[in-house]
Amino acid sequence: MDLTKTLFVSASGLKAQTGRIRVIAENIANADSTGRTPQEDPYRRKIPTFTNRFEKALDAEVVALGRIQEDQSQFPTRYEPGHPAADAEGNVRMPNVNSLVESVDMREAQRSYEANLNVIETTRSMLQRTIDILRG
Repeated sequence: MDLTKTLFVSASGLKAQTGRIRVIAENIANADSTGRTPQEDPYRRKIPTFTNRFEKALDAEVVALGRIQEDQSQFPTRYEPGHPAADAEGNVRMPNVNSLVESVDMREAQRSYEANLNVIETTRSMLQRTIDILRG
C-alpha cells in the first residue's frame, strides 16, 4: 500500500474515533439528566455507528462515523418522591446510561485512536527515512 494512502486511511480512523469519543462524553455528561415532568423522557443513551466507504481519490476504503442511534432499552427507575419528574408512586425514570459501559467504550475508543496515531507516526518516520536515503 502506498504510504500516503496509509496516512489518509489512518486519519479517517482518527476522525471516526474522535466522533465516537464525543458521543460517549455526551452520554457520560447526561447520565443523570432526567425529565422535568413525569411525562417527559430522560436523556436517552446514544450509540455511535461506523460506515466504510470507498474513496476514489485514494483507491482505498476509509472509515467514517455513521448515524448516531438512540439506545431503545428501558429507562431504569429510582424512588425519589420529591423530584419534579416523579410519578404518582414517587418513581423517577432515569437515563439508560451505564457509566461503567461508557467508561469501557471510552477506553476502547482511546486505544483505537492511539493505534491509528501510531500508524501515522510510523508512516511519517518511514517517509522521513526514505527522504534521508534519497538525499544521501
